[in-house]
Amino acid sequence: MLEEQLLDPGRHDRQAFTSGVRELDEYLQRFAIQQSKRGVTVVRVLVDTDRPGTLLGYYSLSAAQVDAIQLDARTQQRLPRYPVPCFRLGRLAVDAAYHGRGLGRLLIGCAVERCLEARKHVAAYALIVDAKGESAKAFYEHYGFTPCRDNPMTLYLSLGA
Repeated sequence: MLEEQLLDPGRHDRQAFTSGVRELDEYLQRFAIQQSKRGVTVVRVLVDTDRPGTLLGYYSLSAAQVDAIQLDARTQQRLPRYPVPCFRLGRLAVDAAYHGRGLGRLLIGCAVERCLEARKHVAAYALIVDAKGESAKAFYEHYGFTPCRDNPMTLYLSLGA
């Protein structure tokens, strides 16, 4: 059974994780724990409960904001003219051995669910992400993310309301 957990360096084997994107692997292996401890981001991992040390994928979430002018015209009409609070999906990766199994979609769903839960306590309009390339941009667009006006590699997904 698949389960989402907080990254735990004593339980999860970060060094064995290989997504095929060096920057994403290096982040998990070298920086994720430090940034979590410092309160910069929260890193959550996806594991199979039969092999709880093996990471199938991960994502990171942190607080963010976006200038309302970056959003589509219809959305701008409903929002104030100052930066809008958001959540940032900082990193998302699936181990290469598990590509093509829908785990990226599952991780986005988990991240959105976490954001919706947090929204009950702290206001945030959207989940934003900085795509690391055209294929990542297409991936996020497939799941409903919209490119920002001045930087189409930054995308957002409204969290409702």
